[in-house]
Amino acid sequence: MLWHRLLASTALFAGALSVSTSHVLHEKRSVSLPHRRQRVDGDAIVPVRIGLRQSNLHTGYERLMDISHPASKNYGKHLSKEEVHSIFAPADETVEIVKSWLLGTGLFEESDIISYENKGWLAVDMPAKHAESIFGTEYYEHEMSQGDVRIGCDEYYLPIHVSSHVDFIKPGVKLSAPLLKKQVEKRGVESLSRGIHRPTHVNPPHYPGWQMPPGAGKLPADLQNCGVNITPTCIKALYDLPTAHLDQPENVMGLYETYDAFSLGDISLFFENFAKNVPADTAPKVISVDGGTAPVAPSDARNGGESDIDLDLSISLIYPQSVTVYQVDDLPNSSGETGTAGFLNTFLDSVDGSYCDYTAFGITGDSPGIDAEYPDSLAGGYKGQLECGTYELTRVVSISYGEAEVYLPKPYVERQCNEIMKLGLQGHSILVASGDYGVASFPGSNGDAEGCLSTATMNGTIYNPDYPSGCPYITVVGATRLYPNDTVNDPESAMQVNLTAFNIATGAGPVSPPYDFFATGGGFSNYFTPPSYQAGDVANYLKQDLPFQSLPYYEANADATNIGQNGGLYNRLGRGYPDVSANGAFLLTFVNLTAGTYFGTSLASPIFGAVITLLNEERTAVGKGPIGFINPALYENPSVLNDITNGSNPNCGSQGFQSSKGWDPVTGLGTPNYPRMLEYFLGLP
Repeated sequence: MLWHRLLASTALFAGALSVSTSHVLHEKRSVSLPHRRQRVDGDAIVPVRIGLRQSNLHTGYERLMDISHPASKNYGKHLSKEEVHSIFAPADETVEIVKSWLLGTGLFEESDIISYENKGWLAVDMPAKHAESIFGTEYYEHEMSQGDVRIGCDEYYLPIHVSSHVDFIKPGVKLSAPLLKKQVEKRGVESLSRGIHRPTHVNPPHYPGWQMPPGAGKLPADLQNCGVNITPTCIKALYDLPTAHLDQPENVMGLYETYDAFSLGDISLFFENFAKNVPADTAPKVISVDGGTAPVAPSDARNGGESDIDLDLSISLIYPQSVTVYQVDDLPNSSGETGTAGFLNTFLDSVDGSYCDYTAFGITGDSPGIDAEYPDSLAGGYKGQLECGTYELTRVVSISYGEAEVYLPKPYVERQCNEIMKLGLQGHSILVASGDYGVASFPGSNGDAEGCLSTATMNGTIYNPDYPSGCPYITVVGATRLYPNDTVNDPESAMQVNLTAFNIATGAGPVSPPYDFFATGGGFSNYFTPPSYQAGDVANYLKQDLPFQSLPYYEANADATNIGQNGGLYNRLGRGYPDVSANGAFLLTFVNLTAGTYFGTSLASPIFGAVITLLNEERTAVGKGPIGFINPALYENPSVLNDITNGSNPNCGSQGFQSSKGWDPVTGLGTPNYPRMLEYFLGLP
């Protein structure tokens, strides 16, 4: 795209473009979009938001490692929210340079430029023809396969002296409208068998032809068929978890939910049948973030099982400790009605007030016509103002949602990741499920049936890494499984199951081809390189003589614009994920008051979050602070986990990656071994 010469008049037009050597390419789309598109009308108003570069972000990683690595003298000395905010605020010079550039175009008055309170964003509403001129680009309306329309461009330019002070422009390479709810993947796919209301665990209702494996007869009745029906009793036996007994206000566990909502009737049935230590009327505290609502009736369309499962597992493992649900976004936005459903950003706004000002990553934010707007005038909409810093964040938060990394421009992703880093500095542990389709994203992602990436010469064979799994400040949780002939005394394997075949055998659930490859998500980010705490483990894995090494790879450049180069299937230079794993197969639970079997990393993330909560409780009991960002400590001492060496995560026409000794991009470092973890973390300052 050539640079459009600015005219000192508001009557700009789309004509011949001319080159200006004073401008540089700031962002360019790495993968072409398959959508139909048409040029935006020049007079249409585009709400442009300019994200300003923050100060001292280059020091964030070192600061986090200093308080998170067990060898550091500052281990566990977390910072206050105020200390973190003061460290990273944008410089005054940055604000003045960008504002002066805008005023210098002659297109805007000072009153047209809105500065957020802590100077992190400049907002200017302008006609599309003005935006195209100052950014040297063309804006298009993209008609998405789901029917919504988004605004964006393929690339844009900034003056050389301005570019270094700007993170990104939106709308830009990041399309304007947020992902619809159905485009944000929930980490877990159901496989229901109808009409069974109160099953017994000893007689598995959802695995035809199952026979008790050798040695199972010597186990207690509620542990005899864990290979086909996982319950809290099985999980506790697998990971040697204690019977929880503490209830400390500072160690409430948090769950992120959006749109999907739990049913009290469902979780009560789960406790009555599979966690009898939990009173049947136990319920979480619900925090409504910008109008999010829960619970719902069992038969409600929003009761898809995601929230039920998160609560079933977390409460049953940590009770009498409490659980808080952050139910995010009102129904018009979370359902996709407005095209601004939201993923993570509204949540981050609500727990960090400065995040509303200095950044607006993600799907919701402060951009009228693009991001979710509050108050929301639609029927059922939240009528209050956008919630900024309204709620305290729990020490541990589990997130069972995600999307394809390639959907988001690299600067956009980096800034959201930096916010997660700041939460880590404050002592929070953020966990996310790694995904459920092996080396692919969810079915239909990027227009591919299996969720794989393509280039002009490669059709659906390039691996499609997950977001936010690439962020090095998150603990990414993959999934493991027992096979039908295994008991809790046998080693687990990577979670991989042909759901199509399973659903045919059980007579319920989806049977389309994408579900042939239901496997724990794992791989290498295209945007992030391995952090220092992980770099040695990634290098060791890549040296091993494993089948995947016969597949071609590429080395992503700084802008991730060469995905698939030379026929490569994955980025050999990327941050690897997951970090850890937990069981994610054959959970027996209730949705819509009906028993069924569930699979996915959605199961694994709340399990591992519960383990960290139990550890935090024990540290609190002896006068110590929370673990916070746990990754450096685990990579420093992986022997506190059970290494998983069997299984793989296929998709995109290949076998994917293979589990191996040590860290691998299938199950990470392994699953919890609670006694060893407790000894280790109690011994740290």
